[in-house]
Amino acid sequence: MLMVTNRGLREYIAMDTKEVVLGIHNRVTLIMPMNVATVHRRRRPGLRKARKLPMISIIIPAHNEEAYLRRTLDAVNRQHYRNCEVIVVANGCTDDTPAIARDYCDNLLIVHEKGLCRARNLGAHAARGEILIFLDADTVLEWDALDNVARQFTREYASGTLKGRPDSERFIYRLIYFVKNLQHRWSLHQGSSGVIICWKDDFEAMGGFDESLEVMENSDLIKKLRGLGKYLYLDQTAATTSMRRFEKCGVTQACRLWLKLWVQSIVSDVRHKRYETIR
Repeated sequence: MLMVTNRGLREYIAMDTKEVVLGIHNRVTLIMPMNVATVHRRRRPGLRKARKLPMISIIIPAHNEEAYLRRTLDAVNRQHYRNCEVIVVANGCTDDTPAIARDYCDNLLIVHEKGLCRARNLGAHAARGEILIFLDADTVLEWDALDNVARQFTREYASGTLKGRPDSERFIYRLIYFVKNLQHRWSLHQGSSGVIICWKDDFEAMGGFDESLEVMENSDLIKKLRGLGKYLYLDQTAATTSMRRFEKCGVTQACRLWLKLWVQSIVSDVRHKRYETIR
């Protein structure tokens, strides 16, 4: 058990459990930026060795996700690529999310306060893998997703995502994801579809997710990673994600909101903006 308090970190290692409980009262900086020059030095061709397939850490932040989390974890545990670990960060949960995650992941972190970026940063800090995959709790991977990531996400890339697919056959959702995938494929917009891929050392070098952001946090991270390598869009496999926000808010309103936030992120500060939680 690991408790984080105002006075720092106090560790209690329990040999019979993989569960970690975190009580965070103030923001704790756990991701320490490294010298960016060091990152570039490791990319020099003369220093490269024969590549071995890397360990992958799948980090799933989950806030009251009992309706979706089991399907997400089932799909992760069916992956043919086995050099991986699954970390669930249950944050601010008042439902059975931690109980569902407990038997399906390698490490369960429980944070009493809700916070997406903080949960992702804590998961990354606990990760042992060279590659980090930040996976939304309502997003299901195809069985070969990790194998494709391990083989194609090489050191020339600093960030990436998979082809997105809606969990509905409605034409409007298919059209939205056709456009979204086209943007990612041609780097018209370097975003994510429920999945963000990056190297752990690059993530640390850039300081991780900005915990002051609740919107556009994915784009902010990918933008920071651009200086360290290219963006990869993987279309040989897909991630199927929930359309619950569209279903509840309506397509027009949801698209209008995202367009508005995208414009505001370019011309102003969006740190005061908040997303409505949809469950």
